[in-house]
Amino acid sequence: MKFTIFPAIDLKGGKCVRLRQGKADDETVYGSDPAAQAKAWEAAGAEELHVVDLDGAFRGAPAQLDLVRAIVSAVGIPVETGGGIRTDADAEEALATGVARVILGTRALAHPEALGELAVRYGKRLAIGIDARDGFVLGAGWTETSGVKAAELAALCAKAGVRRIVYTDTATDGMLRGPNFAGVAEACDAAGGQCEVVASGGIGSAEDIRRLKALGKANLVGAIVGKALYDGVATLADLLAAAAEKPAPQVWGGNSAAGALG
Repeated sequence: MKFTIFPAIDLKGGKCVRLRQGKADDETVYGSDPAAQAKAWEAAGAEELHVVDLDGAFRGAPAQLDLVRAIVSAVGIPVETGGGIRTDADAEEALATGVARVILGTRALAHPEALGELAVRYGKRLAIGIDARDGFVLGAGWTETSGVKAAELAALCAKAGVRRIVYTDTATDGMLRGPNFAGVAEACDAAGGQCEVVASGGIGSAEDIRRLKALGKANLVGAIVGKALYDGVATLADLLAAAAEKPAPQVWGGNSAAGALG
């Protein structure tokens, strides 16, 4: 199955930023024109983009859909978005911007009984964001820790017919030390064969992409990369090349560090 690299565009105050471990007071600004950044990633070879409305995530309702719409209009590749989408109206409004997919996090955690209905209604246009620390799901823009295990929510999503999960290990996010490989593998196993998983958090090199692929999980279909690209630690060309490689059969040790906003 194709492995997709998603350059991340995180929106806060109308600018492109990256947060360290999702902390609102620990941000780095990378640009003031998100649409131009989206065009730059497309020109560099990106096939899809991951856009997060950080203000919306912290506020609890979408705050920058005009910017999301501008990004969609600026590029010819699919764009997915999340951040503060917690009601049916929020989801419909986000989809009306032209995005290919909306990501629900806090809503899925708060109302897992609605997952089946959402899966039927939105199909491939829906992904569930599972943001975890120490194996437990976070909500409300990563500010609240639940008693729900990430693997448990992944299994519920799969049972409900959800077609895609975005698994983020918040402790590794923005740290450039590699993703939580063990957590990714566990999420893939819990999701089962019919539910795709995209990994996020901590990816800092092409080697991290190779190691993710070497996990051998058929439903692991991509990775979201942010800080490594913006800081120039890795190039999109190198990440895309690693994603296209046929993984060699290897056994890797898990990353025990516990590790998108909803």
